[in-house]
Amino acid sequence: MEFLYEYGLFLAKAVTLVIAIVLTVVGVVAAAASAKGKDKKGHLEVTDLSEQISEQLTHLQEKVLSKPAQKLLEKTHKAEAKAQQKAVKKAEKEGKEDTHKRVFVIDFKGSMDAREVDSLREEVSAVLSIANKDTDELLVRLESPGGMVHGYGLAASQLARVRTAGLPMTVAVDKVAASGGYMMACVADKILAAPFSIIGSIGVVAQMPNFNKLLKKNEIEFEQHTAGEFKRTLTMFGENDDHAREKFKQDLEEIHERFKSFIAQFRPALDLEQVATGEHWLGGQALELGLVDEIGTSDDYLLNAVNTADNQVFKVQYATKKKLSEKLAKGVAHGVDGVLARFYDRLNAGKFS
Repeated sequence: MEFLYEYGLFLAKAVTLVIAIVLTVVGVVAAAASAKGKDKKGHLEVTDLSEQISEQLTHLQEKVLSKPAQKLLEKTHKAEAKAQQKAVKKAEKEGKEDTHKRVFVIDFKGSMDAREVDSLREEVSAVLSIANKDTDELLVRLESPGGMVHGYGLAASQLARVRTAGLPMTVAVDKVAASGGYMMACVADKILAAPFSIIGSIGVVAQMPNFNKLLKKNEIEFEQHTAGEFKRTLTMFGENDDHAREKFKQDLEEIHERFKSFIAQFRPALDLEQVATGEHWLGGQALELGLVDEIGTSDDYLLNAVNTADNQVFKVQYATKKKLSEKLAKGVAHGVDGVLARFYDRLNAGKFS
């Protein structure tokens, strides 16, 4: 028995030592990875959509056209490419600038807190640093049901930089641009919306549960101390009064007024009294109300841009390599956003049966 006791004690010490070593190693590795991650920056990815779409079209033609038709098409493409190269060389020889029109494409799929604004900032800066306002343009493929005021306010301000720089900008809404999403969209020179996309929701909402009665029922006291009359208005655990509620409503009304003023700055012809009620509309209705300028999809817009002579279309994306913990956190956040978006759709959108 004494032997078993001593052996068990030795085994426990050994296991403890191994665990301690493992935890130390994990801590060192985590610290190194964290330090490395702080220095790590993102990078800009540029995709030639013109070439990508052209290759897809060529592949499709090879599958459906007859051999003679394929040879004729190939001959035509070679002649066009040769003529284009010749024109470029001639322009370079004569010292002329490249007259090709470039369409830059940025995708923004917004979450509730608009955290994607960090990448948007880099993408906008990159486009503005190279784009020619006389020949180029920017297409923003936007999808967002809105979210936090400060996040979408900054996102809209990033697009306003493009407007200030004089670079023509089109925002295409294939699914939804509501609330903060529409705040971003209204900055564009032209808003393109799919027929059944959700547009508008120019309003402000804030809500919170109150557990004060539950705490009182269970004889739990809650204390909150503030300096300043309105440091806190409504609270989740304290007892709310009408004075605090009134101040909270005033704050919401102030945000709503500034929201409307921002939209009026970029779309002065819009009847805000009619559309700034918090309601949303489908794309066709939004066109009638003046919330958007044209009905169509981003796919049609891009195909038209690619098929137009001398157009070059580039997708610009700022990408960062994320750590495992960040990927997991992002996955959870996207899951929550997805649930909220589906809940929003069920509450506010029509259903096909």
